[in-house]
Amino acid sequence: MKRYRVLVVAALVTAIALPAAAQTDGASVYASKCLMCHAADGTGSTPAGRAIKAPSLLSPAAVKESNADLLVVINKGKGRMPGYAGRLTAAEITAVTAYIRTLQKQ
Repeated sequence: MKRYRVLVVAALVTAIALPAAAQTDGASVYASKCLMCHAADGTGSTPAGRAIKAPSLLSPAAVKESNADLLVVINKGKGRMPGYAGRLTAAEITAVTAYIRTLQKQ
């Protein structure tokens, strides 16, 4: 019974800490892999973003996409955006997806 309580407490701590960690990790992944084209604010307004017509991550179409849809785009790529499967871990891709959602809420 004591072991069960320890597992429950560990799961709760992880569930509480994970969103903050995901935002931090997602922000650093975004800064290193996405910012050059999508801009710090997600608008795609950088010179590179304008040159390749990177879509705004704040557009109604991007906001409507499900997390699963975003995960597919990040993994496989879309248009001129390369896929990041094999270059980023699944956890990093999930974290950057969560970070994109925070940009959309600002």
